[in-house]
Amino acid sequence: MAEPARPAGGGSTGGEGLGRSRGGFTTKLHLSADGFCRPLSLLVTGGHRADCTQFEAVLEKIRVPRYGPGRPRAKPDSLAADKACSNSPCRRYLRRRGIRHTIPEQTDSQAARRRMGSRGGRPPGFDAERYKMRNTVERTINSLKQARAVATRYDKRGCVFLGTATVAALVI
Repeated sequence: MAEPARPAGGGSTGGEGLGRSRGGFTTKLHLSADGFCRPLSLLVTGGHRADCTQFEAVLEKIRVPRYGPGRPRAKPDSLAADKACSNSPCRRYLRRRGIRHTIPEQTDSQAARRRMGSRGGRPPGFDAERYKMRNTVERTINSLKQARAVATRYDKRGCVFLGTATVAALVI
């Protein structure tokens, strides 16, 4: 049986979802959640991976089953993300898929746009009331961490840890 492919640039443990970060040897769990704090998609990477690099992969894994016949929905109605995803590739991806989004603009991007004057373009739209719903993702992560195995990652293999996180998500 062939060895499963590992993602590029992950080092020797890239396929296991482990990586060095400021906190040491860690794992990062990327996820999307609905308005009721239920996880829609999970992705495990090394702790050194940035959130914006996994943005498209997390959104591509969303599958919401329909009550009647038909394929599951793969596109959310709207999205609220933090400043880590405010770069232009993430915004272009959301525009291309037709997903309404609320993402605050980073302060350095605001300053660069103002320096350019009229050539800098207009600021992206931001709805503060809709952005308040972003806390559902943080609450989902906290409820996943109530499972001790997810909070401490005793599992050695990345696929086993993803299975553990999935079981904890199913309990939610």
